[in-house]
Amino acid sequence: IRFIIGDVRDKERLNETIKGHTLVIHAAATKIVPTAEHNPSECIKTNIDGALNVIDACVNNNIKKTIALSTDKACNPVNLYGATKLASDKLFLSANNIEPNKKKFSILRYGNVIGSRGSIVPFFINQAKYNNHLTITDKKMTRFMISREDAVKMLWEVNTKMYGGEIFVKKLPSMNIVEIARTISPSSKIKIIGIIPGEKIHEQMISSADSYNTYEFDKYFKIVSSTLNNKIKEKIITKGKKVKLGFEYSSEKNKIWMTKDNLLKIIKKKNLF
Repeated sequence: IRFIIGDVRDKERLNETIKGHTLVIHAAATKIVPTAEHNPSECIKTNIDGALNVIDACVNNNIKKTIALSTDKACNPVNLYGATKLASDKLFLSANNIEPNKKKFSILRYGNVIGSRGSIVPFFINQAKYNNHLTITDKKMTRFMISREDAVKMLWEVNTKMYGGEIFVKKLPSMNIVEIARTISPSSKIKIIGIIPGEKIHEQMISSADSYNTYEFDKYFKIVSSTLNNKIKEKIITKGKKVKLGFEYSSEKNKIWMTKDNLLKIIKKKNLF
């Protein structure tokens, strides 16, 4: 593995870096919701202009497969971060019309990666260490949860099954924010601070508007781009089941829920305490 310093805002550096490769995974983004709300132009430069640079570099260097990582916040966005990621998703899906079948662009969308920088788990762990309380914006809040290992496994599954032009949405367990807090620090007091700018009470990864183009598989859903030709669409939806119109995939209506024990196992396995 060779580590290279660069920036998705720098198109020339991107072109230099990805020469000779066949797969690009685009994970760069300005992700923190409050940061994006207070620095909108910087968020746009990274998440939208950077996405365009990645697409151009991949096309110029004949990259066969490009996978862009998305977020639940790109679905029905209420904050700038989500809006920029929605725009990024649209750009990557549309890129499949440049050279269909030769250069493929797909998207993987999932929720909170447990233990990743900026996620709620390390935030609560740090609060438990240095404060006598944990701050929660709303007791009703729910979140989709995924371990880093499962996120990587799903990424490689996308690599093997992508046709280009689809958003893969992994089926994930949900968890209530209070249960997350109690799992991390049962003895800490909980302080309700109110919802922060751009925050949602519940996460959503597939909206009712998406249901017109969404198909269900065993481990995930696929949202199919409406701009694709029918031949590619047929390949993408093979063995999939069309969801009912009006279907939504949201954290509070989820059929799968993570238990405290399961979360604790993941936290201990990664030595996050």
